[in-house]
Amino acid sequence: MTKYREILRLHSQGISSRHIAESLRCSRNTIKKVLEGAAAESISWPLPSNLSDRQLKQKLFGKQERIKKRTMPDLEYIHQEMAKSGVTLSLLWSEYCESCRMEGSRPLMYTQFCYHYQEYAARNKATLRIHHKPGDRMEVDWAGDTASIQDNISGQPIPVYIFVAVLPCSGYAYAEGFLSQNLESWILAHINAYQFFQGATRILTPDNLKTGIQKADWYSPVINKTYHEMAEYYGTAVIPTGVRKPKEKATVERTVGMLSTWTIAALRNRQFFSLFSLNQAMRQKLDEFNKKPFQKREGCRESAFVEERPFLIPLPDKPFELSTWKVATVQLNYHIAADKMYYSVPYEYIKYKVDVRLTASMVEVFYQNARIASHRRLNGYSGQYSTVIEHMPEKHKQYTQWNAQRFIKWASDIGPFTQKAVKAIIASRKVEEQSYKSCIALLKLCDTYSVARLEAACERALSYIATPSFRSIRTILKTGSDRFKAETAVPDTESNAFAFTRGAAYYGGEHNG
Repeated sequence: MTKYREILRLHSQGISSRHIAESLRCSRNTIKKVLEGAAAESISWPLPSNLSDRQLKQKLFGKQERIKKRTMPDLEYIHQEMAKSGVTLSLLWSEYCESCRMEGSRPLMYTQFCYHYQEYAARNKATLRIHHKPGDRMEVDWAGDTASIQDNISGQPIPVYIFVAVLPCSGYAYAEGFLSQNLESWILAHINAYQFFQGATRILTPDNLKTGIQKADWYSPVINKTYHEMAEYYGTAVIPTGVRKPKEKATVERTVGMLSTWTIAALRNRQFFSLFSLNQAMRQKLDEFNKKPFQKREGCRESAFVEERPFLIPLPDKPFELSTWKVATVQLNYHIAADKMYYSVPYEYIKYKVDVRLTASMVEVFYQNARIASHRRLNGYSGQYSTVIEHMPEKHKQYTQWNAQRFIKWASDIGPFTQKAVKAIIASRKVEEQSYKSCIALLKLCDTYSVARLEAACERALSYIATPSFRSIRTILKTGSDRFKAETAVPDTESNAFAFTRGAAYYGGEHNG
Protein backbone atom coordinates (compact mmCIF):
# COMPACT_ATOMS: atom_id res chain seq x y z
CA MET A 1 0.00 0.00 0.00
CA THR A 2 1.25 3.44 -0.83
CA LYS A 3 2.52 5.38 2.21
CA TYR A 4 0.53 8.58 1.81
CA ARG A 5 1.48 9.88 5.29
CA GLU A 6 5.18 9.48 4.61
CA ILE A 7 4.88 11.26 1.26
CA LEU A 8 3.27 14.25 2.96
CA ARG A 9 5.82 14.23 5.76
CA LEU A 10 8.85 14.13 3.49
CA HIS A 11 7.37 16.80 1.23
CA SER A 12 6.85 19.09 4.24
CA GLN A 13 10.60 18.80 4.94
CA GLY A 14 11.42 20.14 1.50
CA ILE A 15 12.56 16.88 -0.07
CA SER A 16 12.08 16.69 -3.82
CA SER A 17 9.64 14.33 -5.49
CA ARG A 18 12.46 12.38 -7.09
CA HIS A 19 14.13 11.66 -3.75
CA ILE A 20 10.77 10.81 -2.13
CA ALA A 21 10.08 8.30 -4.94
CA GLU A 22 13.53 6.72 -4.47
CA SER A 23 13.06 6.54 -0.73
CA LEU A 24 9.56 5.00 -0.76
CA ARG A 25 10.10 2.95 -3.96
CA CYS A 26 7.12 4.38 -5.89
CA SER A 27 6.75 6.37 -9.08
CA ARG A 28 6.99 10.11 -9.31
CA ASN A 29 3.51 10.18 -10.90
CA THR A 30 2.12 8.70 -7.69
CA ILE A 31 3.92 11.37 -5.66
CA LYS A 32 2.49 14.02 -7.97
CA LYS A 33 -1.11 12.73 -7.66
CA VAL A 34 -0.85 12.59 -3.84
CA LEU A 35 0.46 16.13 -3.61
CA GLU A 36 -2.18 17.45 -6.05
CA GLY A 37 -4.92 15.75 -4.06
CA ALA A 38 -3.58 17.20 -0.79
CA ALA A 39 -3.45 20.68 -2.30
CA ALA A 40 -7.00 20.34 -3.63
CA GLU A 41 -8.32 19.23 -0.21
CA SER A 42 -6.06 21.66 1.80
CA ILE A 43 -4.33 18.80 3.61
CA SER A 44 -0.93 19.54 5.14
CA TRP A 45 1.52 18.00 7.56
CA PRO A 46 1.10 17.33 10.47
CA LEU A 47 -2.09 15.33 10.03
CA PRO A 48 -4.80 15.02 12.69
CA SER A 49 -4.14 12.09 15.02
CA ASN A 50 -7.62 10.57 14.50
CA LEU A 51 -7.29 10.47 10.66
CA SER A 52 -6.82 6.89 9.49
CA ASP A 53 -5.00 5.84 6.30
CA ARG A 54 -8.32 4.87 4.66
CA GLN A 55 -9.86 8.24 5.46
CA LEU A 56 -6.75 9.97 4.18
CA LYS A 57 -6.97 8.07 0.87
CA GLN A 58 -10.66 8.93 0.60
CA LYS A 59 -9.91 12.61 1.05
CA LEU A 60 -7.04 12.57 -1.41
CA PHE A 61 -8.76 10.60 -4.19
CA GLY A 62 -12.46 10.78 -3.35
CA LYS A 63 -13.42 12.94 -6.33
CA GLN A 64 -11.28 10.93 -8.72
CA GLU A 65 -12.83 7.66 -7.54
CA ARG A 66 -16.30 9.06 -8.07
CA ILE A 67 -15.32 10.12 -11.57
CA LYS A 68 -13.81 6.74 -12.32
CA LYS A 69 -16.92 4.83 -11.21
CA ARG A 70 -18.13 2.72 -14.15
CA THR A 71 -21.36 3.84 -15.79
CA MET A 72 -24.11 1.29 -16.42
CA PRO A 73 -25.49 1.21 -19.97
CA ASP A 74 -29.14 1.84 -20.86
CA LEU A 75 -30.22 -1.79 -21.11
CA GLU A 76 -33.72 -1.01 -22.39
CA TYR A 77 -32.28 1.03 -25.25
CA ILE A 78 -29.84 -1.79 -26.06
CA HIS A 79 -32.71 -4.29 -26.18
CA GLN A 80 -34.64 -2.12 -28.63
CA GLU A 81 -31.60 -1.58 -30.84
CA MET A 82 -30.82 -5.30 -30.91
CA ALA A 83 -34.12 -5.87 -32.70
CA LYS A 84 -32.91 -3.82 -35.67
CA SER A 85 -31.21 -5.32 -38.70
CA GLY A 86 -27.43 -5.57 -38.56
CA VAL A 87 -27.12 -4.37 -34.93
CA THR A 88 -24.86 -6.47 -32.69
CA LEU A 89 -23.74 -6.27 -29.05
CA SER A 90 -20.22 -5.48 -30.20
CA LEU A 91 -21.45 -2.42 -32.14
CA LEU A 92 -23.60 -1.23 -29.24
CA TRP A 93 -20.69 -1.68 -26.81
CA SER A 94 -18.47 0.48 -29.04
CA GLU A 95 -21.13 3.20 -29.11
CA TYR A 96 -21.55 2.90 -25.32
CA CYS A 97 -17.78 3.30 -24.79
CA GLU A 98 -17.73 6.37 -27.01
CA SER A 99 -20.59 7.99 -25.08
CA CYS A 100 -18.80 7.26 -21.77
CA ARG A 101 -15.63 8.85 -23.11
CA MET A 102 -17.56 11.99 -24.07
CA GLU A 103 -19.10 12.16 -20.59
CA GLY A 104 -15.80 11.51 -18.83
CA SER A 105 -17.02 8.28 -17.21
CA ARG A 106 -15.62 4.77 -17.20
CA PRO A 107 -17.41 2.13 -19.32
CA LEU A 108 -17.90 -1.51 -18.48
CA MET A 109 -15.70 -4.09 -20.08
CA TYR A 110 -17.28 -6.00 -22.98
CA THR A 111 -17.79 -9.17 -20.95
CA GLN A 112 -19.57 -7.26 -18.18
CA PHE A 113 -21.58 -5.36 -20.79
CA CYS A 114 -22.83 -8.65 -22.30
CA TYR A 115 -23.45 -10.17 -18.86
CA HIS A 116 -25.69 -7.30 -17.69
CA TYR A 117 -27.63 -7.32 -20.95
CA GLN A 118 -28.25 -11.08 -20.77
CA GLU A 119 -29.49 -10.65 -17.21
CA TYR A 120 -31.84 -7.88 -18.34
CA ALA A 121 -33.04 -9.93 -21.32
CA ALA A 122 -33.88 -12.89 -19.08
CA ARG A 123 -35.85 -10.69 -16.67
CA ASN A 124 -37.81 -8.93 -19.43
CA LYS A 125 -38.80 -12.04 -21.46
CA ALA A 126 -36.32 -11.34 -24.21
CA THR A 127 -36.29 -14.92 -25.44
CA LEU A 128 -34.39 -16.46 -28.33
CA ARG A 129 -35.96 -14.01 -30.75
CA ILE A 130 -32.52 -12.44 -30.91
CA HIS A 131 -31.52 -15.24 -33.28
CA HIS A 132 -34.23 -14.04 -35.68
CA LYS A 133 -34.52 -10.29 -35.70
CA PRO A 134 -38.08 -8.97 -36.17
CA GLY A 135 -38.85 -7.87 -39.70
CA ASP A 136 -35.51 -9.14 -40.94
CA ARG A 137 -36.41 -12.22 -42.99
CA MET A 138 -39.27 -13.98 -44.76
CA GLU A 139 -38.86 -17.61 -45.81
CA VAL A 140 -40.95 -18.98 -48.70
CA ASP A 141 -41.47 -22.38 -50.28
CA TRP A 142 -43.95 -24.63 -52.08
CA ALA A 143 -45.47 -27.35 -49.91
CA GLY A 144 -44.64 -30.90 -50.91
CA ASP A 145 -48.23 -32.09 -50.47
CA THR A 146 -50.95 -30.75 -52.75
CA ALA A 147 -54.65 -30.04 -52.24
CA SER A 148 -57.24 -30.50 -54.99
CA ILE A 149 -60.42 -29.08 -56.46
CA GLN A 150 -63.03 -30.94 -58.53
CA ASP A 151 -63.57 -30.28 -62.22
CA ASN A 152 -67.18 -29.15 -62.75
CA ILE A 153 -67.60 -31.20 -65.94
CA SER A 154 -65.53 -34.35 -65.63
CA GLY A 155 -65.41 -34.54 -61.85
CA GLN A 156 -61.68 -35.30 -61.98
CA PRO A 157 -59.47 -33.80 -59.26
CA ILE A 158 -57.26 -30.86 -60.24
CA PRO A 159 -54.07 -30.49 -58.17
CA VAL A 160 -53.58 -27.28 -56.22
CA TYR A 161 -50.05 -26.25 -55.16
CA ILE A 162 -49.72 -24.60 -51.76
CA PHE A 163 -47.42 -21.60 -51.31
CA VAL A 164 -46.18 -21.01 -47.75
CA ALA A 165 -44.47 -17.90 -46.34
CA VAL A 166 -43.24 -17.56 -42.73
CA LEU A 167 -41.70 -14.82 -40.60
CA PRO A 168 -39.08 -16.75 -38.55
CA CYS A 169 -39.04 -14.28 -35.68
CA SER A 170 -42.70 -14.66 -34.74
CA GLY A 171 -43.52 -17.81 -36.69
CA TYR A 172 -46.49 -16.03 -38.27
CA ALA A 173 -47.45 -17.94 -41.43
CA TYR A 174 -49.31 -17.39 -44.69
CA ALA A 175 -50.56 -20.01 -47.15
CA GLU A 176 -52.39 -19.84 -50.50
CA GLY A 177 -53.26 -22.32 -53.23
CA PHE A 178 -52.39 -21.96 -56.94
CA LEU A 179 -53.12 -24.08 -59.98
CA SER A 180 -49.50 -23.98 -61.17
CA GLN A 181 -46.00 -23.19 -59.97
CA ASN A 182 -45.10 -20.87 -62.84
CA LEU A 183 -43.52 -17.43 -62.52
CA GLU A 184 -46.84 -15.59 -62.51
CA SER A 185 -48.15 -17.67 -59.58
CA TRP A 186 -44.82 -17.31 -57.76
CA ILE A 187 -44.79 -13.50 -57.99
CA LEU A 188 -48.50 -13.16 -57.17
CA ALA A 189 -48.01 -15.36 -54.09
CA HIS A 190 -45.30 -13.00 -52.77
CA ILE A 191 -47.48 -9.94 -53.42
CA ASN A 192 -50.39 -11.48 -51.52
CA ALA A 193 -48.08 -12.55 -48.68
CA TYR A 194 -46.78 -9.01 -48.24
CA GLN A 195 -50.35 -7.72 -48.21
CA PHE A 196 -51.24 -10.31 -45.56
CA PHE A 197 -48.26 -9.37 -43.36
CA GLN A 198 -48.93 -5.63 -44.02
CA GLY A 199 -45.25 -5.08 -44.68
CA ALA A 200 -42.11 -6.46 -46.28
CA THR A 201 -38.94 -7.90 -44.78
CA ARG A 202 -35.35 -6.90 -45.47
CA ILE A 203 -34.35 -10.38 -46.65
CA LEU A 204 -36.29 -12.87 -48.75
CA THR A 205 -35.14 -16.50 -48.56
CA PRO A 206 -36.49 -18.83 -51.27
CA ASP A 207 -35.38 -22.24 -52.43
CA ASN A 208 -33.31 -22.63 -55.61
CA LEU A 209 -36.36 -23.20 -57.80
CA LYS A 210 -36.09 -22.20 -61.47
CA THR A 211 -38.98 -19.72 -61.37
CA GLY A 212 -37.01 -17.60 -58.88
CA ILE A 213 -33.35 -18.47 -59.45
CA GLN A 214 -32.05 -18.73 -63.01
CA LYS A 215 -28.69 -20.16 -61.97
CA ALA A 216 -28.07 -21.70 -58.56
CA ASP A 217 -24.61 -20.93 -57.22
CA TRP A 218 -23.23 -20.86 -53.71
CA TYR A 219 -21.37 -17.56 -54.15
CA SER A 220 -23.28 -15.60 -56.83
CA PRO A 221 -26.70 -17.00 -57.74
CA VAL A 222 -28.45 -15.43 -60.74
CA ILE A 223 -31.90 -14.15 -59.75
CA ASN A 224 -34.77 -14.18 -62.22
CA LYS A 225 -35.17 -10.66 -63.62
CA THR A 226 -38.87 -10.35 -62.76
CA TYR A 227 -38.25 -11.75 -59.28
CA HIS A 228 -35.38 -9.32 -58.75
CA GLU A 229 -37.55 -6.44 -59.95
CA MET A 230 -40.26 -7.36 -57.45
CA ALA A 231 -37.69 -7.52 -54.63
CA GLU A 232 -36.38 -4.05 -55.53
CA TYR A 233 -39.95 -2.69 -55.62
CA TYR A 234 -40.57 -3.82 -52.03
CA GLY A 235 -37.08 -2.88 -50.80
CA THR A 236 -35.99 -6.41 -49.97
CA ALA A 237 -33.03 -8.57 -50.99
CA VAL A 238 -33.30 -12.11 -52.36
CA ILE A 239 -30.79 -14.44 -50.66
CA PRO A 240 -31.53 -18.05 -51.68
CA THR A 241 -30.57 -21.05 -49.60
CA GLY A 242 -27.57 -23.26 -50.17
CA VAL A 243 -27.47 -25.40 -53.29
CA ARG A 244 -27.32 -28.96 -51.95
CA LYS A 245 -28.06 -28.79 -48.24
CA PRO A 246 -30.29 -25.78 -47.58
CA LYS A 247 -30.25 -24.88 -43.91
CA GLU A 248 -31.21 -21.20 -44.09
CA LYS A 249 -34.99 -21.74 -44.15
CA ALA A 250 -35.59 -24.29 -41.43
CA THR A 251 -38.57 -22.34 -40.12
CA VAL A 252 -40.58 -22.57 -43.34
CA GLU A 253 -39.65 -26.23 -43.76
CA ARG A 254 -41.01 -26.95 -40.30
CA THR A 255 -44.08 -24.79 -40.88
CA VAL A 256 -44.83 -26.49 -44.20
CA GLY A 257 -45.12 -29.81 -42.37
CA MET A 258 -47.41 -28.36 -39.72
CA LEU A 259 -49.61 -26.52 -42.25
CA SER A 260 -49.91 -29.67 -44.35
CA THR A 261 -51.51 -31.29 -41.32
CA TRP A 262 -53.44 -28.24 -40.17
CA THR A 263 -54.95 -27.29 -43.54
CA ILE A 264 -54.54 -29.91 -46.30
CA ALA A 265 -55.17 -32.93 -44.10
CA ALA A 266 -57.94 -31.17 -42.17
CA LEU A 267 -59.80 -30.37 -45.43
CA ARG A 268 -59.28 -33.76 -47.06
CA ASN A 269 -62.93 -34.82 -46.67
CA ARG A 270 -64.38 -31.62 -48.16
CA GLN A 271 -64.97 -31.05 -51.87
CA PHE A 272 -64.21 -27.72 -53.55
CA PHE A 273 -65.18 -26.74 -57.08
CA SER A 274 -63.20 -23.51 -57.32
CA LEU A 275 -59.83 -22.25 -56.20
CA PHE A 276 -61.48 -19.30 -54.48
CA SER A 277 -63.57 -21.51 -52.17
CA LEU A 278 -60.54 -23.66 -51.32
CA ASN A 279 -58.45 -20.60 -50.40
CA GLN A 280 -61.29 -19.28 -48.24
CA ALA A 281 -61.39 -22.53 -46.27
CA MET A 282 -57.59 -22.53 -46.01
CA ARG A 283 -57.65 -18.98 -44.66
CA GLN A 284 -59.92 -20.04 -41.82
CA LYS A 285 -57.60 -22.90 -40.94
CA LEU A 286 -54.61 -20.58 -41.24
CA ASP A 287 -56.13 -18.16 -38.72
CA GLU A 288 -56.66 -21.04 -36.29
CA PHE A 289 -53.05 -22.13 -36.82
CA ASN A 290 -51.65 -18.66 -36.10
CA LYS A 291 -53.79 -18.36 -32.95
CA LYS A 292 -52.75 -21.77 -31.64
CA PRO A 293 -50.80 -21.33 -28.33
CA PHE A 294 -47.10 -22.15 -28.27
CA GLN A 295 -46.15 -25.33 -26.43
CA LYS A 296 -42.94 -24.12 -24.78
CA ARG A 297 -43.56 -20.41 -24.27
CA GLU A 298 -46.37 -18.00 -23.67
CA GLY A 299 -48.50 -16.49 -26.39
CA CYS A 300 -49.10 -17.56 -29.99
CA ARG A 301 -47.86 -16.70 -33.45
CA GLU A 302 -50.40 -13.93 -33.83
CA SER A 303 -49.46 -12.25 -30.53
CA ALA A 304 -45.77 -12.53 -31.41
CA PHE A 305 -46.49 -10.98 -34.81
CA VAL A 306 -48.06 -7.95 -33.10
CA GLU A 307 -44.62 -7.20 -31.63
CA GLU A 308 -42.86 -7.85 -34.96
CA ARG A 309 -45.26 -5.84 -37.13
CA PRO A 310 -43.70 -2.36 -36.42
CA PHE A 311 -40.31 -3.58 -37.69
CA LEU A 312 -41.57 -4.51 -41.17
CA ILE A 313 -40.82 -2.30 -44.15
CA PRO A 314 -43.91 -0.25 -45.11
CA LEU A 315 -45.56 -1.32 -48.35
CA PRO A 316 -45.74 0.96 -51.42
CA ASP A 317 -49.02 2.67 -52.24
CA LYS A 318 -49.74 0.21 -55.05
CA PRO A 319 -48.93 -3.52 -55.22
CA PHE A 320 -46.21 -4.66 -57.58
CA GLU A 321 -47.41 -5.04 -61.18
CA LEU A 322 -46.38 -8.33 -62.70
CA SER A 323 -44.17 -7.95 -65.76
CA THR A 324 -42.44 -10.18 -68.27
CA TRP A 325 -39.11 -9.51 -69.97
CA LYS A 326 -38.12 -10.20 -73.56
CA VAL A 327 -35.15 -9.46 -75.79
CA ALA A 328 -35.90 -7.81 -79.14
CA THR A 329 -33.91 -6.36 -82.05
CA VAL A 330 -34.76 -2.87 -83.29
CA GLN A 331 -35.94 -3.13 -86.90
CA LEU A 332 -34.98 -0.84 -89.77
CA ASN A 333 -38.23 1.06 -89.27
CA TYR A 334 -37.05 1.81 -85.67
CA HIS A 335 -39.77 -0.40 -84.13
CA ILE A 336 -39.55 -3.52 -82.00
CA ALA A 337 -42.06 -6.38 -82.08
CA ALA A 338 -43.71 -7.50 -78.84
CA ASP A 339 -46.69 -9.87 -78.80
CA LYS A 340 -47.40 -9.12 -82.49
CA MET A 341 -47.55 -5.38 -81.82
CA TYR A 342 -44.95 -2.79 -82.83
CA TYR A 343 -43.51 -0.03 -80.65
CA SER A 344 -41.07 2.68 -81.68
CA VAL A 345 -37.66 3.44 -80.16
CA PRO A 346 -35.19 6.20 -81.06
CA TYR A 347 -33.86 5.51 -84.56
CA GLU A 348 -30.27 5.61 -83.26
CA TYR A 349 -30.82 2.09 -81.83
CA ILE A 350 -31.61 0.44 -85.18
CA LYS A 351 -30.20 -3.15 -85.23
CA TYR A 352 -29.42 -3.01 -81.48
CA LYS A 353 -30.70 -5.68 -79.10
CA VAL A 354 -32.84 -4.21 -76.34
CA ASP A 355 -34.69 -5.51 -73.26
CA VAL A 356 -38.47 -5.16 -73.34
CA ARG A 357 -40.56 -5.09 -70.16
CA LEU A 358 -44.23 -5.92 -70.66
CA THR A 359 -46.92 -5.25 -68.07
CA ALA A 360 -50.68 -5.29 -68.34
CA SER A 361 -50.76 -1.60 -69.26
CA MET A 362 -47.24 -0.53 -70.28
CA VAL A 363 -44.38 -1.50 -72.59
CA GLU A 364 -40.92 -0.24 -71.62
CA VAL A 365 -37.74 -0.61 -73.67
CA PHE A 366 -34.31 -0.67 -72.02
CA TYR A 367 -30.79 -0.59 -73.43
CA GLN A 368 -28.01 -1.40 -70.97
CA ASN A 369 -30.42 -0.88 -68.05
CA ALA A 370 -31.37 2.62 -69.27
CA ARG A 371 -34.97 3.16 -70.39
CA ILE A 372 -35.07 4.55 -73.92
CA ALA A 373 -38.80 4.30 -74.70
CA SER A 374 -42.17 3.63 -73.08
CA HIS A 375 -45.62 3.08 -74.59
CA ARG A 376 -49.10 2.19 -73.51
CA ARG A 377 -49.64 -1.45 -74.32
CA LEU A 378 -51.71 -2.02 -77.45
CA ASN A 379 -54.68 -4.37 -77.36
CA GLY A 380 -56.95 -5.80 -80.04
CA TYR A 381 -56.04 -7.01 -83.49
CA SER A 382 -52.38 -7.77 -84.16
CA GLY A 383 -50.08 -5.62 -86.27
CA GLN A 384 -50.84 -2.28 -84.63
CA TYR A 385 -48.14 0.40 -84.38
CA SER A 386 -47.38 2.79 -81.54
CA THR A 387 -45.03 5.49 -82.85
CA VAL A 388 -43.56 8.49 -81.06
CA ILE A 389 -42.63 11.37 -83.40
CA GLU A 390 -39.47 12.13 -81.39
CA HIS A 391 -38.14 8.66 -82.26
CA MET A 392 -38.15 9.41 -86.02
CA PRO A 393 -35.35 10.81 -88.18
CA GLU A 394 -35.81 14.42 -89.30
CA LYS A 395 -37.06 13.51 -92.78
CA HIS A 396 -39.63 11.15 -91.36
CA LYS A 397 -40.82 13.79 -88.91
CA GLN A 398 -41.67 16.03 -91.85
CA TYR A 399 -43.71 13.24 -93.36
CA THR A 400 -45.78 12.89 -90.20
CA GLN A 401 -46.66 16.58 -90.40
CA TRP A 402 -48.27 16.17 -93.86
CA ASN A 403 -52.03 16.50 -94.04
CA ALA A 404 -54.72 17.57 -96.50
CA GLN A 405 -54.90 21.15 -95.24
CA ARG A 406 -51.19 21.63 -95.71
CA PHE A 407 -51.26 20.36 -99.30
CA ILE A 408 -54.29 22.53 -100.19
CA LYS A 409 -52.62 25.60 -98.69
CA TRP A 410 -49.41 24.83 -100.60
CA ALA A 411 -51.37 24.41 -103.87
CA SER A 412 -53.30 27.67 -103.35
CA ASP A 413 -49.98 29.56 -103.40
CA ILE A 414 -49.44 28.23 -106.94
CA GLY A 415 -52.88 28.93 -108.34
CA PRO A 416 -56.61 28.12 -108.19
CA PHE A 417 -56.43 25.31 -110.81
CA THR A 418 -53.61 23.60 -108.95
CA GLN A 419 -55.63 23.89 -105.76
CA LYS A 420 -58.63 22.26 -107.48
CA ALA A 421 -56.42 19.48 -108.82
CA VAL A 422 -55.00 18.73 -105.36
CA LYS A 423 -58.50 18.67 -103.84
CA ALA A 424 -59.61 16.30 -106.58
CA ILE A 425 -56.64 13.95 -105.96
CA ILE A 426 -57.33 13.89 -102.20
CA ALA A 427 -61.05 13.24 -102.74
CA SER A 428 -60.33 10.40 -105.15
CA ARG A 429 -58.93 8.15 -102.40
CA LYS A 430 -60.89 6.42 -99.66
CA VAL A 431 -58.11 7.00 -97.13
CA GLU A 432 -56.67 10.49 -97.08
CA GLU A 433 -53.12 9.31 -96.39
CA GLN A 434 -53.12 7.35 -99.67
CA SER A 435 -53.13 10.59 -101.65
CA TYR A 436 -50.18 12.24 -99.87
CA LYS A 437 -47.48 10.83 -102.16
CA SER A 438 -49.37 11.91 -105.28
CA CYS A 439 -49.83 15.42 -103.88
CA ILE A 440 -46.13 15.68 -103.03
CA ALA A 441 -45.13 14.49 -106.49
CA LEU A 442 -47.55 16.94 -108.13
CA LEU A 443 -46.27 19.93 -106.17
CA LYS A 444 -42.65 18.97 -106.84
CA LEU A 445 -43.29 19.35 -110.59
CA CYS A 446 -42.69 23.05 -109.97
CA ASP A 447 -39.00 22.25 -109.47
CA THR A 448 -38.75 20.49 -112.85
CA TYR A 449 -40.93 22.85 -114.88
CA SER A 450 -42.31 26.08 -113.43
CA VAL A 451 -45.18 27.39 -111.35
CA ALA A 452 -46.88 28.89 -114.40
CA ARG A 453 -46.67 25.69 -116.46
CA LEU A 454 -48.00 23.57 -113.56
CA GLU A 455 -50.95 25.93 -113.19
CA ALA A 456 -51.61 25.76 -116.95
CA ALA A 457 -51.31 21.97 -116.98
CA CYS A 458 -53.81 21.66 -114.12
CA GLU A 459 -56.21 23.98 -115.98
CA ARG A 460 -55.95 21.88 -119.13
CA ALA A 461 -56.39 18.60 -117.21
CA LEU A 462 -59.50 19.97 -115.47
CA SER A 463 -60.98 20.85 -118.87
CA TYR A 464 -60.80 17.16 -119.79
CA ILE A 465 -61.97 15.56 -116.51
CA ALA A 466 -63.22 16.76 -113.13
CA THR A 467 -60.84 14.48 -111.19
CA PRO A 468 -57.43 14.53 -112.88
CA SER A 469 -54.59 12.33 -111.68
CA PHE A 470 -50.94 13.07 -111.14
CA ARG A 471 -50.00 11.00 -114.19
CA SER A 472 -52.29 12.93 -116.56
CA ILE A 473 -50.92 16.29 -115.38
CA ARG A 474 -47.35 15.06 -115.70
CA THR A 475 -48.08 13.81 -119.25
CA ILE A 476 -49.41 17.23 -120.23
CA LEU A 477 -46.20 18.84 -118.99
CA LYS A 478 -43.97 16.27 -120.70
CA THR A 479 -45.70 16.67 -124.09
CA GLY A 480 -45.86 20.43 -123.72
CA SER A 481 -49.63 20.50 -124.31
CA ASP A 482 -49.99 23.24 -121.74
CA ARG A 483 -48.08 25.63 -124.09
CA PHE A 484 -50.43 25.23 -127.08
CA LYS A 485 -53.65 26.16 -125.40
CA ALA A 486 -54.23 29.20 -127.67
CA GLU A 487 -53.57 27.33 -130.98
CA THR A 488 -55.90 24.46 -130.20
CA ALA A 489 -58.85 26.69 -129.35
CA VAL A 490 -59.74 27.62 -133.03
CA PRO A 491 -63.13 29.38 -133.71
CA ASP A 492 -65.77 27.42 -135.62
CA THR A 493 -66.12 30.04 -138.41
CA GLU A 494 -62.56 29.60 -139.54
CA SER A 495 -62.74 25.84 -139.42
CA ASN A 496 -65.90 25.83 -141.63
CA ALA A 497 -64.12 27.83 -144.34
CA PHE A 498 -61.64 25.10 -144.94
CA ALA A 499 -63.95 22.12 -144.29
CA PHE A 500 -64.90 19.50 -146.88
CA THR A 501 -68.65 18.74 -146.67
CA ARG A 502 -70.21 15.69 -148.28
CA GLY A 503 -73.73 15.96 -149.58
CA ALA A 504 -76.85 13.95 -148.74
CA ALA A 505 -76.42 11.82 -151.88
CA TYR A 506 -73.18 10.47 -150.48
CA TYR A 507 -75.01 9.09 -147.46
CA GLY A 508 -77.89 7.54 -149.42
CA GLY A 509 -80.15 10.54 -149.55
CA GLU A 510 -81.53 12.26 -152.69
CA HIS A 511 -80.04 11.28 -156.13
CA ASN A 512 -80.18 13.33 -159.27
CA GLY A 513 -81.89 11.49 -162.09
